[in-house]
Amino acid sequence: MTIDPADLTARLIQCASVTPEDGGAIPLLDSLLKEAGFDTFRADRGNILNLVARFGPKGHAKTFGFNGHTDVVPVGDPADWTYPPFSAHIDGTTMFGRGAADMKSGVAAFVAAAVDRARTNPPDGAIVITLTGDEEDMGIDGTRAILDWMDTNGEAMDVCLVGEPTCPNTLGDTIKIGRRGSMTAYFTATGVQGHSAYPHRAKNPVPALARLMDRLATHALDDGTDHFDASTLAVTTFDTGNPANNVIPAACRSTVNIRFNDSHSSATLTDWLKVQAAAVADETGIDIAMKIQVSGESFVTPPGALSDLIAKAVEAETGVTPELSTTGGTSDARFVKSHCPVVEFGLVGQTMHQVDERVELSDIHGLKAIYARILDDYFAS
Repeated sequence: MTIDPADLTARLIQCASVTPEDGGAIPLLDSLLKEAGFDTFRADRGNILNLVARFGPKGHAKTFGFNGHTDVVPVGDPADWTYPPFSAHIDGTTMFGRGAADMKSGVAAFVAAAVDRARTNPPDGAIVITLTGDEEDMGIDGTRAILDWMDTNGEAMDVCLVGEPTCPNTLGDTIKIGRRGSMTAYFTATGVQGHSAYPHRAKNPVPALARLMDRLATHALDDGTDHFDASTLAVTTFDTGNPANNVIPAACRSTVNIRFNDSHSSATLTDWLKVQAAAVADETGIDIAMKIQVSGESFVTPPGALSDLIAKAVEAETGVTPELSTTGGTSDARFVKSHCPVVEFGLVGQTMHQVDERVELSDIHGLKAIYARILDDYFAS
């Protein structure tokens, strides 16, 4: 049983799996892996479908894990697409469709490589594939649910490869060994509404909140660390919802997003934000409330055996020496890192989340070859 990864990519794209809908993607992979001799288990939670598939003995000391997702972001206006977004249309050497880059092609490439290995040269060890339908949203019932299920059922991975698109320009140019943390702070400044002609009778929250935003935005959080660039803070909204030009509003709201490196945690940054908000509140007499949402903490898997394994396979198949990077947004590696060492490697991500998302057919086959070599080298070592 040999799986064509491009054909499997097309079949997955044709599953309209916009979070939280599955569109048949998880059942398709469940059936395929079961037919190939994998033991498959469902780790569904809430309305999210999740799959765990294992080839080889449970609890083996040498277990290679893969994590991926089958859900995709909304397509926007389908009329803006050159081809229907769930058609997996092939134009020349390029396949179009939502999920083509992020990351149905990555899932297809690893599944194809793992099935080939299981059928032709069963490993002395185990391969564990974890797939979720909840990565593009908050991930509450996705990979976290899978890891909870694995813990309850005695399943474990010794190392894990996440198949997110990691390469900015060329297949093989980048491996992700960590990710910045991400958190959002929501501020509400509350004063007293009044007539703009009599400002002394009101308490205007707008200047107070503007002062706080300026302090936050102009503060350098750090200068970067060994594996990370400097942390960033961006003011993303500032709104009073005030349609009148002669009324001082009672309240004003703003939002700040912070992407932070391993010199911080969400807890230390929350404490800093509280201190800054309290200082401006004391200076202005305006009450400033804050709510925090944490998407993930910063983490890094230091360069070593796992990143060397991936890099050597990439270079052997492509001739490209990959850069070890921690750039970009968050991924489910932020959950896996608490279970076992984790790195990310996948396709070129230039068109992910865009209209006319697409992937080169040669890159899908190239990624399968890299994944196959990684498995060969892992079980040979």
